[in-house]
Amino acid sequence: MSASNPLSALVENMVHEPTQVHDTGIDLTVSVVYRVTDPGALDFGGDELSDATLEPVESTPRVEGDTYEWWSLEAGQYVVQYNEFLTGEADSTLFVQPRNELLARGGSHPSVRVDSHLPLLPLSVPTGGIELKENARISTLVSLDRSAAEPPSE
Repeated sequence: MSASNPLSALVENMVHEPTQVHDTGIDLTVSVVYRVTDPGALDFGGDELSDATLEPVESTPRVEGDTYEWWSLEAGQYVVQYNEFLTGEADSTLFVQPRNELLARGGSHPSVRVDSHLPLLPLSVPTGGIELKENARISTLVSLDRSAAEPPSE
């Protein structure tokens, strides 16, 4: 667990903890970008609920020999999956929100409350498109309980 943010005890599989953990939350990184290829279905009672068909978007290296590849996303809607996952439920209310760096480039995703897992989230890409590198920090996990986001006093 990081001394700088007790939320780190709830998050596993971080790509680089010293970069991702900060005083106000934990940055979450993109693992897979999906395109919706066939629609899902929602009904009132849940008997006819079905998942959409998701197809991974191909990533490519910018320069031959690069370790990490890039997704070149055209304008539209995608679904993203994170590298990180939660280890259990928090004692406080947690939210995933888009990072300012994503918003400043015209991309966005909804802010959502999370309990025991990090969901797949829709990603909106602006008219000009966006390029995402594998493991890009696109979201931040935050606690609405001020005491949960503060380091313990000594």
